[in-house]
Amino acid sequence: MPEVMKLNKLGSFTMENLGQSKSAVGDFMKKKKEEQGASFQDQMLKIVRTLPKILKYLPNDKAADARNFILSFQYWLGGSSDNLQNFLLLLSQEYVLDEPIPDMKIAEPVEYPDTGIWHPLAPKYYTSLQEYLDWNSRRPDLAHLDKNAPTIGLVLQRSHLVSGDEAHYVAMVQELESRGAKVLPIFAGGLDFSVPVNDYFYLRGTPCVDGVVSLTGFALVGGPARQDHPKAVQALSKLNRPYMVALPLVFQTTEEWRNSDLGLHPVQVALQIAIPELDGAIEPVIMSGRDSNTGKAHAIQDRTETIAGRIIKWAKLRSTPKKEKKLAISVFSFPPDKGNVGSAAYLDVFASIFELAKEMKKAGYTIEDVPQTPREMLEMVVNDSEAKYASPDLNVAYRMPLNEYEEFTPYSERLHESWGPPPGNLNTDGKNMLVYGKHFGNLFIGVQPTFGYEGDPMRLLFSKSASPHHGFAAYYTYLEHIWKADAVLHFGTHGSLEFMPGKQMGMADTCYPDSLLGTLPNLYYYAANNPSEATIAKRRSYSACVSYLTPPAENAGLYKGLNELRELVGSYQTLKDTGRGPSIVDAIADQARICNLDKDVPNLPDGDSADLEPEERDTVVGKIYAKLMEIESRLLPCGLHVVGKPPSAEEAIATLVNIASLDREDDGIKGLPTIIAESLGRTMEDIFKGNDAGNLKDVELNQEITMAVREAVRDLVKDRTDEEGRISKPSPLSSLFKQEPWLRTLKQAGYKVNEKDVKPLFEYLEFCLQQVCADNELGAMMKALDGEYVLPGPGGDPIRNPDVLPTGKNIHALDPQSIPTTAAVNSAKVVVDRLIAQQTKDNGGVPPETIAVVLWGTDNIKTYGESLAQVMWMVGVKPVQDGLGRVNKVQLIPLEELGRPRIDVVVNCSGVFRDLFVNQMALLDQAIKLAAEADEPDEMNFVRKHAKAQAEELGMSVRQAATRVFSNASGSYSSNVNLAVENATWEDEAQLQEMYLERKSFAFNADDPGMMASGRQVFESALKTADATFQNLDSSEISLTDVSHYFDSDPTNVVSKLRGDGKKPNSYIADTTTANAQVRTLSETVRLDARTKLLNPKWYEGMLNSGYEGVREIDKRLTNTLGWSATAGAVDNWVYEDVNETFMKDEEMQKRLMEMNPASFRKMVSTMLEINGRGYWETSEENLERLRDLYQEVENKIEGIE
Repeated sequence: MPEVMKLNKLGSFTMENLGQSKSAVGDFMKKKKEEQGASFQDQMLKIVRTLPKILKYLPNDKAADARNFILSFQYWLGGSSDNLQNFLLLLSQEYVLDEPIPDMKIAEPVEYPDTGIWHPLAPKYYTSLQEYLDWNSRRPDLAHLDKNAPTIGLVLQRSHLVSGDEAHYVAMVQELESRGAKVLPIFAGGLDFSVPVNDYFYLRGTPCVDGVVSLTGFALVGGPARQDHPKAVQALSKLNRPYMVALPLVFQTTEEWRNSDLGLHPVQVALQIAIPELDGAIEPVIMSGRDSNTGKAHAIQDRTETIAGRIIKWAKLRSTPKKEKKLAISVFSFPPDKGNVGSAAYLDVFASIFELAKEMKKAGYTIEDVPQTPREMLEMVVNDSEAKYASPDLNVAYRMPLNEYEEFTPYSERLHESWGPPPGNLNTDGKNMLVYGKHFGNLFIGVQPTFGYEGDPMRLLFSKSASPHHGFAAYYTYLEHIWKADAVLHFGTHGSLEFMPGKQMGMADTCYPDSLLGTLPNLYYYAANNPSEATIAKRRSYSACVSYLTPPAENAGLYKGLNELRELVGSYQTLKDTGRGPSIVDAIADQARICNLDKDVPNLPDGDSADLEPEERDTVVGKIYAKLMEIESRLLPCGLHVVGKPPSAEEAIATLVNIASLDREDDGIKGLPTIIAESLGRTMEDIFKGNDAGNLKDVELNQEITMAVREAVRDLVKDRTDEEGRISKPSPLSSLFKQEPWLRTLKQAGYKVNEKDVKPLFEYLEFCLQQVCADNELGAMMKALDGEYVLPGPGGDPIRNPDVLPTGKNIHALDPQSIPTTAAVNSAKVVVDRLIAQQTKDNGGVPPETIAVVLWGTDNIKTYGESLAQVMWMVGVKPVQDGLGRVNKVQLIPLEELGRPRIDVVVNCSGVFRDLFVNQMALLDQAIKLAAEADEPDEMNFVRKHAKAQAEELGMSVRQAATRVFSNASGSYSSNVNLAVENATWEDEAQLQEMYLERKSFAFNADDPGMMASGRQVFESALKTADATFQNLDSSEISLTDVSHYFDSDPTNVVSKLRGDGKKPNSYIADTTTANAQVRTLSETVRLDARTKLLNPKWYEGMLNSGYEGVREIDKRLTNTLGWSATAGAVDNWVYEDVNETFMKDEEMQKRLMEMNPASFRKMVSTMLEINGRGYWETSEENLERLRDLYQEVENKIEGIE
């Protein structure tokens, strides 16, 4: 029982003692509660009604007090003005007045139906669907309705109806009916709304609604405190209709919401957006406010219109014949360039669209003129069909006259402030607005315009992002009002719509995502491993996100000189005890230098290995071997995913190996490495420690265990697939007479493992194999296009959380109040302790006083708050859970228990983290200020030490000076450093640093939660004390050079500029992608990334298998590598030299890249010249001359010059 409930007391009756005594009844109730979840509460409400009738016959005072308490509970639940009046009279008569008032009449509680159907014009509450339908069909005001009009189901709270606080409900019913829809409004008195859904949304066993909007703001089953999501999903899956949850403003008035950049209050976001999303709810649009004088709800008319318009459009997806239904697919081109059309994270966009078009045509959609191959489809979109030569422009699908644009874009005048009057100079021919794309019958593939300010250094410096430009607005106007699409599908992670300026959450009509989208149902194919940005798309642009899988992972392997080095290590292992040992170590050291491993393994012998002791030689080889195995075993996605083409069982092996390698304590499953280590009397923690120290025996053992795990998993896959590679299960009888092959493999390798531990692990792996290879991505999208319910599921890393699989789910994040979890806190301690030890070692034995930390939304979702817990552990605080397991408080850890000084932090949160985790930002702010105000010596509390100095320097209180949590201004995202680098629009590093300081210096204050106030002075003052910068890598799929966000948020050079001594801070990256968590330097991680991806034939050949898109992916990694030179000076010269050797000097490779995607190849060549021009790469004049010639050659090809 939650603590607050225990405080309920009336006379001698107290809730605190309820259920404390042992009794058969108590045990029965507890058991029933566990079995029935939320429906138990509804049964208890029925008991509440009958209990007072029994208790009044019991003579003692305790029984009278219990009866009065339960009666008062009945009055309260009844909620009507009469019931509440009698409630107060009862309490006054029995417990307040010294002398009871004679002849006072206190009526029994008026009872209302637990569930039923309500309508503002109806004479009563209906408990029979047929009776309600009969009444509704006789209404003369609905006689004009089309017999095929959509029926919208509304889910309401009975408390609003019986208390007369239903103005917002009335407005919604009126709006829907005025738009030609029938309405079926159901209610529940308790918190299990699935009961009336099941009772009243079916007519003779068939669903009788076309779409559902819950106006409660709650989960379908349960309230803010506790929910039953499986029961909700079961009810909604059976109903199989679009399910929206609209929001009443609870913690703020309408005026406060309208005037707020934040939008919806953070507590309400957590309770009434995040939690319903777990049920599969979409489109969290605000519907009502509350009067600041009366406290009653009132409709917000424009929001009511938006909800009505959108749910009717969703409902019409069910009724519109497929042959008439129009779908607009939006693809992205980022950075803006002809070679980047169809950009999306790890997705082969045009091959995927090609598969979807085939599926739609097969289902009866009017799809015309589809070419034979995805490449031809791409060419039709990319190339201007009217141009007589190779044009820089894309294909023009529509020319929109300015009068038409202004007529159908009523908000266009608001764009003038940023862009002037239309047409502007983007997506226009000077007279008309241009919509780029190509029609294929009722399928339109359009190219979403870009932000528009990527190439303007001055705009990039603005602290708040500019509005969309006229071309962007014209694109969405065309989709909804001119071409009249029934739905839009944004294809792949990710576009710009959801990041347009507006409130963080709870959009108003003035927010650009809302204005642009209008009433178009918005579908979105989104990468399953990116739940944070998917959540932004869901909440800011009303997207129904359908997840897609990232490509099958493979181990990076070894190649070229690294392979030769591995062979030398093998020779040493065989011959080390002969006289050849020292010479082989010298050869290994020489080859390591050739492979540029000397920075990763410093102090290599230089021809003097004979002078070393045998143990020292072993350690040298052990460290190199460990580094090689780190590279070899690194997981990397190979190629690009095609929607509707799941990996084969064989392709799933590397993913399964990594799933098998993690301990899952919550599920009672040990990882296979742990099981093997235990069979040897060791622990993996001990083996990892020896491996990292270069202990050759432990390095060898670690590798042997890794190979054994791979072979065992390979045996499982082989045993569970047929000759055609399909998953099949052997008959139970056959397994009775043979030992499972993986057990045989482990036994042959010499491991006598505990079979009781192995059995549940391999049952789990078998389940995961089926999920990885399942194909539901096309099926889920086809369901969504038919106006059906798409099953919800978590986003994240499928290795950490296989519940992400199978893909094709409506992605959700998590309950933000649930993090950090206990497991996350324990993992965070390990990483932070290693980070402090590494910085102390690298800083001559001096521990860090301040660490600048970057927090990301996605990694906190995937790891359940590990990086959040890391910051807390640095400062020396711990999160405190309440009775429901929610984290809403923090507590200082005593210095004696902490055992070290409190470390100061400067926390910069991504814009996505800010939007999703405002409550956690408040926890961090509270934690840091607790430390700053603690009465502790400066040498043991660096937070307080620095805050006192800053307070004096800046003339403010210590509490104000202890502000350490920063992000962008509300509604803005990123520092724009990434845009400047990607578009080569920056003059020097100082300009990039100014962008960072201008855009990322908005301070968070828990005393005024959610309001991001400019705090550049405090930000700079705190940053200049930083000894180190720190970020996390949480997934093998996304590393430092895969996306631009990492370097965009890195403050390394900024700190160096601000520090008075000019000292560059050490930069560290925590890598928790494997069980053996590592803290590496930034440069070391960039080198690892380059070796395993950009320079790795396995990776780039996998990408080139996708042709056009693959070249773009290589170009993107190169640009992001440049980003690390620009923001942190973290890239070694040899990396660029090897890029030049691999892609620029090899004539065969040049030819392939030029043929596949000349525009992206041109960008690669120009980037190499830019890297040299900015002083990040020293190379020969011969190499530079070749690059200049190559640039001219590819330019001529693009321009069509022979």
